[in-house]
Amino acid sequence: MSPASALYGPVGIAGGIVAGLVARKAFTVAWERISDVEAPEPDQREVSIPKLAAALALQGAIFQLSRGFVERAARAGFMRATGTWPGEEQRDAR
Repeated sequence: MSPASALYGPVGIAGGIVAGLVARKAFTVAWERISDVEAPEPDQREVSIPKLAAALALQGAIFQLSRGFVERAARAGFMRATGTWPGEEQRDAR
């Protein structure tokens, strides 16, 4: 583990928390535009499978987008502050 990776650890954790909060709010807003009722949860017995699948797919997509953008911004900020990119510069082409 490089020193930059070790220093980035707390930044990455904080970014993950921020991404989760952003994603939760974005999902709530998006679902309110789709439906008049709260988003279904897997533990609700009466919810239809198609409605549950739609809610989970939307929630997953929003979470991944939020996580990706927040992580990218955190890494870019770390690069500006330290001059070192925390992670791979580029994947090997295979």
